[in-house]
Amino acid sequence: MSSNRSNSRNRIRFLCYSAVIAALYTVLTYVVSALGLASGAIQLRFSEGLCILAAFTPAAIPGLTLGCLISNLVTGCLPTDILFGSLATLIGAIGGWFLQKKPYLVPIPTVLANTLIVPFVLAYAYRAEGGLAYFFLTVGIGEILSAYVFGILLYPALKKHSSQIFK
Repeated sequence: MSSNRSNSRNRIRFLCYSAVIAALYTVLTYVVSALGLASGAIQLRFSEGLCILAAFTPAAIPGLTLGCLISNLVTGCLPTDILFGSLATLIGAIGGWFLQKKPYLVPIPTVLANTLIVPFVLAYAYRAEGGLAYFFLTVGIGEILSAYVFGILLYPALKKHSSQIFK
């Protein structure tokens, strides 16, 4: 009976962590969207910095993916963007989880997935001004700044309190 209770608590904790991560991602994206930087050729989603959470908990995988999906829904993205943007975040989160033993590499899958997927969405779904090379450059720079720089800056603060935050 104790084992069932423990498993139930672990599942509830996992769901709660995922939900909190999704909510944080959504709120950060919504705020940045108000500044006009959450989508388009030039993107700076600070919420992508939360990809570093994959170094701490597997709950980051569904949390980040759901957060991206909800963010893309509430900020008025096209269905193609909702699907492929969320897929890029899922790929990045899974990759980050596999790199958790090397925390300074955790953001790299997010940077790569978004840099390789989002430019095609911009070019073909939105028919945005500029070519693929331009989108690779702008999305890549935005991902490096938001996912990598912000994520790496966030890491020490999370690491310091990880035993209290991620039980």
